[in-house]
Amino acid sequence: MAERPVWQLSASELAEQVARRETTAEEAVTATVARMRAVNGHLNAVVEDLGDEAIAQARGLDASLGKTGPVGPLHGVPVTIKVNVDQKGKSTTNGVKGFTEIIAPDDAPFVRNLTNAGAIVIGRTNTPEFSFRATTTNELHGRTFNPWNDWASAGGSSGGASAAVMSGIGPIAHGNDIGGSLRFPSAATGAVTVKPGLGRTPAWNPSQNVERGLLAQLMSVQGVICREVRDVRLAMRSAIAYDPHDPWQVPVPFDGPDMEQPMQVGFTKDTYQFECHPAVLTALETARDCLVDAGYEVVEVETPDIGEIGTTGYRALMGEVNVLMLNDIRRHGSAEINRMFDEYFELFPPFEGDELLRQMARRSHFIRQWNLLLERYPIVLTPFLPTPTYAWNRDAEGKDGIMEVLGCGIWSFAMNYMGLPAGVVSPCMHDGMPVAVQVVGKRFREDLVLNALEAVEERTGVMARKLFERETH
Repeated sequence: MAERPVWQLSASELAEQVARRETTAEEAVTATVARMRAVNGHLNAVVEDLGDEAIAQARGLDASLGKTGPVGPLHGVPVTIKVNVDQKGKSTTNGVKGFTEIIAPDDAPFVRNLTNAGAIVIGRTNTPEFSFRATTTNELHGRTFNPWNDWASAGGSSGGASAAVMSGIGPIAHGNDIGGSLRFPSAATGAVTVKPGLGRTPAWNPSQNVERGLLAQLMSVQGVICREVRDVRLAMRSAIAYDPHDPWQVPVPFDGPDMEQPMQVGFTKDTYQFECHPAVLTALETARDCLVDAGYEVVEVETPDIGEIGTTGYRALMGEVNVLMLNDIRRHGSAEINRMFDEYFELFPPFEGDELLRQMARRSHFIRQWNLLLERYPIVLTPFLPTPTYAWNRDAEGKDGIMEVLGCGIWSFAMNYMGLPAGVVSPCMHDGMPVAVQVVGKRFREDLVLNALEAVEERTGVMARKLFERETH
C-alpha cells in the first residue's frame, strides 16, 4: 500500500508519530497548510487562513517536545475553528457582515481545551448567517462547496468545518450544534461526529455582552467533526475539560462504566410523516447488520414520538428566537435570511407567552420518556434525514425547500431539545454521495455512541478514503 501523504493522516496517527519523533509538528502543520492553500480556493471552507501563525506555533511545540514531552494528547495536530466561536484576537463574525468588528478578547473554553492539549489552529471555518441554515453560504464569506460534488450542500451550519476536514484541511474541525449543525454537515460530506449531550462540553464566548436564551443554553453544544471515529474520541477526551464559565457543564469522565453484554440496541426506521428514501433504508439496514456482526443485540423498537418532540422543540426555539434574536436578524441579516426566517415562522409557528412556558415545561416529559427507553436500550439506531444529500441552496427555495431540508430533520432537532448525545456515520453511498444514519445514546455516554459508530466504520470503511482515492484517479 502506498504511503499516504501527511495531510491525509488521522489525528491519532499524527499525534503518535509526533510523540515518537517520527515526524515533527512543523512537518505536520506545514503539509496541512499547503493542502489548505491548494484546495481551499475552490472549497471556501476556511475563511481566515492562520497557516503562518500555525507553523510558527508548531516550531515552538517541537522545541518543547524534547524537554517536556508532548504537551497533551493532541500535540502538533492541525485543527480548524468555526467563526462563531471566540479565538483571541480574531473576529467572531457568525457569518454576518455587521459582526466583523467583534474581536475576541480571549479564547472560548472549547478552543483553549484543544490548544492546551497541543492542537494547532490553522484556520477559521465558514458558517451561514447567524449559524441558522442547513447549508453554508453568506454575503460576508460566500458559499462553501461540498468536496464530493459542487451541486450538493456541504451542510450547515458547520459546513466549513465538514468540507475542510473531508478535504484534508486538518483531521479535527471544531463545530457546534443547536438543531443539527454538527450532524447535517457530517451527513452531507461523509464525515463523522457526535453531538455531545447537555453539560458535556463547555460553551461560552468571552466576547458576548448578553446571555443566550434558556433554550439555546439547553440545546446548543460544542463538538468536533472528523474523518474517523477514533479522532472524534481523541479530541473529545480533551475538549470536555471543565470550565466554570459554563453553568451547565458537569465534570464527568468521558468513558463510562462497562455495560452488560451483549448490549441491546434499539432500532427504528420510522420517519413519521416523511417518506423514507430507499437509500436511507439501505443505510439503516447496513448499519444494523454491522452492529449485529460486532456483537450487539439489535431489537426493532417503537420510540417515543419524535415527530411531536422534534416539531415541538423547533417551535419552542423559534419562540425564543422571535423574542431574543429577531431584532439582530432584521438589522444585520441579508434579505435572503430575513425571508427565510419569515418562512421558518410560518412553517414552525413560534410558541408565545404562556404557551411557550407550558411547552418548555413539557420538555421534561419528553426527556423522561426517552430516558426510560434508554435504560433498556443504551443506544438507539435511527434515521438522521429521510432522504440523502440535498442541493446546496434547496433550503432557500421557498417553503417546500425548507421542509425538504430542515422540516424533515425531526430526528435531529429532537436530540438537541432533549439534550441527548447523538452521532452520525455514513455506511453507504447513493449517486456518488454518502448516506448517513444516526446513533442516539444515554446522557454522558458519548463513548457508547462512538463505540457503535466505530463498529459501523470498521465494517464499511472510512468515507474520506474513498474521496481521496477518487482524487488520485
